[in-house]
Amino acid sequence: MRPERPSSGGNLRLGSPRRSWRRLAAALRILLSRPRAAAAIAAARLTGKRLRARQSLASLVGIDHRLALPPRLLHRFRPASEDLSRAFRLIGDGQLVAGAPDRIEAMFAAHPDVQAIYGDALIQDRPGGPVLPLLPPVFDADRLAAFDYLGPVLAYRSTAFDPEVEPVSPADAAFRIAERFGSSAVGHLPEVLSVRRAVGEGPQSFHDAVARGHLDRTGRAETRVAFGSDGLVQVLSPLPDPRPLASVIVPTRDRLDLLRPCLDSLRRCTDWPRLEILVCDNDSREPETLAYLHALEDEGLGHVVPCPGPFNFAAMNNAAAARARGHLLVFVNNDVEAFRPDWLTLMAREALRPDVGAVGAKLLDGEGRIQHGGIVLGTGGLVTHGHRHFPGDAPGYLAALRVTHAVSAVTAACLVVAADKFRAVGGFDEAVFAVDFNDVDLCLRLNAAGFRTLLVPEAVLHHREAASRRWTPEARARHAREIAALKTRWGPLLVQDPHYHPGFDPDLSTHARLRPGFPEARPALLRRPAA
Repeated sequence: MRPERPSSGGNLRLGSPRRSWRRLAAALRILLSRPRAAAAIAAARLTGKRLRARQSLASLVGIDHRLALPPRLLHRFRPASEDLSRAFRLIGDGQLVAGAPDRIEAMFAAHPDVQAIYGDALIQDRPGGPVLPLLPPVFDADRLAAFDYLGPVLAYRSTAFDPEVEPVSPADAAFRIAERFGSSAVGHLPEVLSVRRAVGEGPQSFHDAVARGHLDRTGRAETRVAFGSDGLVQVLSPLPDPRPLASVIVPTRDRLDLLRPCLDSLRRCTDWPRLEILVCDNDSREPETLAYLHALEDEGLGHVVPCPGPFNFAAMNNAAAARARGHLLVFVNNDVEAFRPDWLTLMAREALRPDVGAVGAKLLDGEGRIQHGGIVLGTGGLVTHGHRHFPGDAPGYLAALRVTHAVSAVTAACLVVAADKFRAVGGFDEAVFAVDFNDVDLCLRLNAAGFRTLLVPEAVLHHREAASRRWTPEARARHAREIAALKTRWGPLLVQDPHYHPGFDPDLSTHARLRPGFPEARPALLRRPAA
């Protein structure tokens, strides 16, 4: 008999809000302590500026998921009739809805190289209870190793497996197909294809064995797998012995009030055994700052890289990276502070993998809320940070704030990348993206070169975002130019992030609300990861 596994926490992973009197009381205290901001929000609401009011309220008091749908919605999704003549097979514990088999068959016909398809689902865990939408991203082996997020039903071609292969779950089938045909052979159709009226714990109970089998078959036998107390499978990639040198690069211009606690925290709360610290100094003038930088070098605690001239964040980081001796480059803003010693170890495990490029961390703001949970393309008008303003301990939609997973980009406020990969794509583009979007552009170029970008949310740091930024007319003009350049270079990718579902409201914090009218039928294209 296998040991009992902990609950998978399906409701929380699907965006069930964690309402509590404590959270409501905290929000009320914030509103009472900020009467002007509260009045501005109320005025925006009363004058019909509902979106501005919602965004301002989320920024002020935080936000949580509000994704539950009424139970009567299920009446719109009748079960599909049984038809054994289809050229595909099904695996999972859900039921296809009417019309889904035809849609799946049409997708298989339109995409001959696709071997498996999964879609969105509606989940009801108790009779009469609320309905929660399962809105998955494109196929992501790293997230899938942590738990089976693919949904209640996976359809696959009857020719996808040899006769002796019998997959045991949707995740097992998807892994085996990706291993045989490539990850782009697994497609996601962003429309409701299935319904499940009970959260099944069965597949999760042996998902660690499924993940273990996938790792063994793909040459990652040394990777450790453990079943966590939250029902998620933890995958730990091996580290080389001895561990390579990591070069921590911190740009600054004065602001010793930020720089000193940043560097102190990096030295005190980093368990990586081999570090060098490089401070990019952009014309610091304050005597106290200059004395601190001199002492830093005299005491052998770091190196100062002079970066004179107009502020160019990308050029400063490139200059330090050129001098760095480390196998790993660790870019850290001067307004970031470490407080958990394992942050770099967790990020390095992923950055050292041959197929991984940039790696990001979960960052918390001054209120202890999520400041960065990966960068999502095509939201907020251009790009935005995932799960922004959510509680710092929130699990995130589909465990996005718990498990390592693929994202389109991560912020350079805390970014780890192998030096050879960074140099292979030319580093940051200092000519076009001097201050803004250089991190997004770097990640997208790494992605285009075949390296995946990962978020490691178990690596957590504090970030006092833009604490050292001053908006001037010149800065606003430069920002506008960089927006235009990002649209010119990466316009098609900015339309819809493959790792983010189009069913979410694009105008509010990510993963917080469903788009208006969801889930009415809309023409949907099959989504696949890059080959």
